Amino acid sequence: MPISPDFHSSPTLPLTPSAKSANQQIESPATNRRRRRRRIEKEEAAMSYMKGDLLTKTRRLVKSLAKPEPLWLKAMEESPPVTFPRSDGKLKSITLPEDPYIKKFYSKHPDSHYQDPIKFNSFKPVPARIFAWRVLELKEQGVKEEDAIAIADVEYKADKVTKKKAYARLKQITRQLGKKPPPNPYPSAIKEIQAEERKFVNDRFNNPKTLELVKKMKQERQVMLQDRFGVVAGA
Repeated sequence: MPISPDFHSSPTLPLTPSAKSANQQIESPATNRRRRRRRIEKEEAAMSYMKGDLLTKTRRLVKSLAKPEPLWLKAMEESPPVTFPRSDGKLKSITLPEDPYIKKFYSKHPDSHYQDPIKFNSFKPVPARIFAWRVLELKEQGVKEEDAIAIADVEYKADKVTKKKAYARLKQITRQLGKKPPPNPYPSAIKEIQAEERKFVNDRFNNPKTLELVKKMKQERQVMLQDRFGVVAGA
């Protein structure tokens, strides 16, 4: 039986969706990896103009005729901007030379956390930092570390005693003059907080509006307890 001449030249029928999915399943993992790599390379090539600093990006755009050469390009090429090194993404702790001695101070004087006030808006350093700076100063003068810590500790205690005696003498003088003693110029942190809270404590027991509000809250609490216990008893 003779073969028709159109047998070999007949057009190929289009693949159905099921056949396409079958071909995609037949593809090897290596083919998928190569296809994925080509797609990533194309995306990186398309985004290459967005990489780099202003000078680098402008050069690429001008070279590819995507942008006319700006007037400032030559001036920037002659004196390019400063480039700063990039961080590796790891936060490094900031340490100062006096930090070890501050820890030693607080280990020897834990009450300083509560007695020595710390004011963030003040330029006056806290006693712990003064202690540490004094140790570093003595060490620079050739004093041993243990001796420097002992000397700084004695100076800190002497300074506290001097301040207490000075305020005691000031109160004695004002009482002899028949005047009210002035506030302590060297108060502890706890006493400063108590002085700030004293106003609210006085309002709690002396202000009529506050007393009326407290009375109203007590009445509401009694009503709520009665309703709650009444429901429980009825159930």
